[in-house]
Amino acid sequence: MSQQKVLTRVDGRVLYITINRPERHNAIDTETNFALAEAFDRFAADDELWLAVIRGAGEKAFCAGGDIQAMNAAAEGGEAYRVPATGYGGLTSRFDLNKPVIAAVNGLAMGGGFEIALAADIVVAAEQAVFGLPEPLIGVIAYAGGVHRLPRQIGHQRAMQLLLACDTINAAKALDWGLVNEVVPAADLDQAVARWVEKLLKAAPLALRATKQCVQQREFSTLEDAIKGQDTGAYPALETMRHSADILEGITAFAGKRAPVWRAS
Repeated sequence: MSQQKVLTRVDGRVLYITINRPERHNAIDTETNFALAEAFDRFAADDELWLAVIRGAGEKAFCAGGDIQAMNAAAEGGEAYRVPATGYGGLTSRFDLNKPVIAAVNGLAMGGGFEIALAADIVVAAEQAVFGLPEPLIGVIAYAGGVHRLPRQIGHQRAMQLLLACDTINAAKALDWGLVNEVVPAADLDQAVARWVEKLLKAAPLALRATKQCVQQREFSTLEDAIKGQDTGAYPALETMRHSADILEGITAFAGKRAPVWRAS
């Protein structure tokens, strides 16, 4: 392999993950899929890492989805095209990850690339970003969560426009539809991501994990059961937060008019 297909970098409490195949618009083959899964495994397991940021290398693409050449080679009897148990990019089926993930969408986000962004918690997009789920055009569906997450996030008709008509939308429309949190010029993307990182790191990490777990669980239960679950131990991350020293630190810091020092314990 002439280059690493996935790059990782740690800066303080943040793990930065880069899909590093710019010559292929950061399309995902089997090796890339499992390298991304390994990166997110590391993020999930390391208590010192509180936040992850994923982006694509280069200036043209976040991720163009599955590597069609690799899929074609598999169809012709070559090495099988495989997806890890944790889903596309090691993220789309990782339902037990309570730590926040930011997607920095610097260009094309198509197919599985769009689905990775849909699985993130905060999405910051460059103005030239384009989103789409063209899977039916090659005879398949957006099975990495797209057919399920998209209607929940933007409603039935808009979702079907992308899922059935295979339309693409630009960053401005994605913002209008609630698929991204912020759109900025490409030159300002890194600065915008840094602002979001700073915002999230100001909050208690255990509180963020409890919040994310409660939100995720709510999607699979009634509102009544979701709220009652807060008092019945249904959210382990919430119980961890309730018994943490960070709660006292947050109250003390607020009363003392100083910035809290979180320990995630």
